[in-house]
Amino acid sequence: MVKHVLIIDDSLTETRVFKSLLEHHGYKVSIACNGQEGIEVARVCKPDLILMDVVMPLLNGFQATRELSRNPDTRHIPIIVCSSKATETDRMWAMRQGAKAYLIKPVKLPQLIDAINKYLPGG
Repeated sequence: MVKHVLIIDDSLTETRVFKSLLEHHGYKVSIACNGQEGIEVARVCKPDLILMDVVMPLLNGFQATRELSRNPDTRHIPIIVCSSKATETDRMWAMRQGAKAYLIKPVKLPQLIDAINKYLPGG
C-alpha cells in the first residue's frame, strides 16, 4: 500500500524538492502552503505522516502541530518538523507541541527518509 505524506510548507522550492524526493521513493504526496490549509487538508486526506515547516503565514508550524496533535481526528498522524530554525529551544518547543522529530533545513535525503521510515506507521 502506498503511504501518503502531507507537506505543509510555504516555500515552493522546498515543497518541490521534498515532493520530488518522496514521489521518487514511492510515496503519495499532498501539499498545503500554510498551517491553516495544512490542518484542513490533514482532516480531509488523513495522511500517514506530515512534514511541517515552522515559519509560515496565518498559522505557523508550531500552532498547526499543536492543533493537529490535539485533535482526535488527526492526533494519530506523526508530524516531522523541517525548519531552518536551528535552536534547541525551537526543537524542544516543536516536540512539546506534538512533533515526533525535528530536522533542520537544508534536510539531507538520507536523514529525511530515515525519519519518515522511523515514524511512518508500519514503516
